Amino acid sequence: MRKVSKKLHLWLSLPLGLVISIVCLSGAVLAFEQELTELVYRPRYYVEPLPSPRLPLDQLALTVSRTLPDTVTVTGITVPSDSTRSYTVLLSAPRGAGVLVDPYRGTILGRSDRTPFFATVRRLHRWLLWSKPTEGDGPSWGRIIVGVSVLLFVLSLLTGLLAWWPKQLKGLGKRLKIHTDKGRPRLLHELHTVGGLYALVLLLVMALTGLTWSFEWYKSGFYAVLGVELPKEQHGGKPEGAKGAHGKGARGRAAKGDKSQGAGPSRQALPPSSVYWPQLYAAVRQVKPYPEITLRKDEVSARCSTVGNVRAADTYSFDPETGALGGCKRYDEAAPAGRLRGWIYSVHTGAWGGWLTKLLYCLAALLGGTLPLTGYYLFARRRWGKGAKKRSARS
Repeated sequence: MRKVSKKLHLWLSLPLGLVISIVCLSGAVLAFEQELTELVYRPRYYVEPLPSPRLPLDQLALTVSRTLPDTVTVTGITVPSDSTRSYTVLLSAPRGAGVLVDPYRGTILGRSDRTPFFATVRRLHRWLLWSKPTEGDGPSWGRIIVGVSVLLFVLSLLTGLLAWWPKQLKGLGKRLKIHTDKGRPRLLHELHTVGGLYALVLLLVMALTGLTWSFEWYKSGFYAVLGVELPKEQHGGKPEGAKGAHGKGARGRAAKGDKSQGAGPSRQALPPSSVYWPQLYAAVRQVKPYPEITLRKDEVSARCSTVGNVRAADTYSFDPETGALGGCKRYDEAAPAGRLRGWIYSVHTGAWGGWLTKLLYCLAALLGGTLPLTGYYLFARRRWGKGAKKRSARS
């Protein structure tokens, strides 16, 4: 069994090992994307509080709207509970765009979009620098190559465990040590075997959850195994809550709101219901001290926690005409598929346990990125190095 496992481990790992190294190492960088971005651009994300109250939300949104081109509108604003953090005014285009503003002074601090560096690392991690796949463009070869590589990686990890597993558990402690004073070949061998064993569980967790973004058939099976039915509209469709943020529809709604209010060009870039955002924010804050609240044209989304499912949120409806707060769709009452999708993201990225789990995931991903490299070294040394020469001399 061990011989078969060794052979399978070798030939599963050789073809696409470099792809696995790229995926793992880029994933290690992405583990602390938010923290690194906020560290480098700290003046954008943190402000000095003033004794005076923070400016009204619609006034901050209006300040941003005056700087926007005609094709871009304000779609919402995100307000953190931390008084030292800036607010994010959400934009209709490009996807995920936002502007950071000082809530006390009303000054624009910069963009909240993903930085070019991390955007490139993310493309490398998910699609090997291929463009993001869109419907009608045919197969996404970058995503397919990454997906196939990760599938082989899962099998390689399992066969590697079987190949390493001792016949007897006596002396197991000695086999779990990594020696740094026994020479480079011994060190690299133990980094490959023992290091891989230490990172095994987290690497399998990251791989098995990450595959849900690679293959629809795997995603459907993953949800089914966990007893969750995946709605048809979510097969390759938009994430739940992505309600046509930009394009013709958004511009049409903005124009309709402008006509009803008879406002000038600056107000055209704002949802008509933005005038009710201050009172809606105050009302939702009275319900529960949420860590973050996002107000949009027809709903208020309140983030439940910064740990666990980091995408969990309670959603409040309101009347856009009067600003009266309506019912609440609690996260606990949301569809199982939506809750599971949030958990998959949180578990895949390590965000579920805060900075500690992110650190563990980062270290595991770094180890995972070295496994193919040390494996190639051991293979080459065994095949063409001193060990191979000794075997040929004996024969």
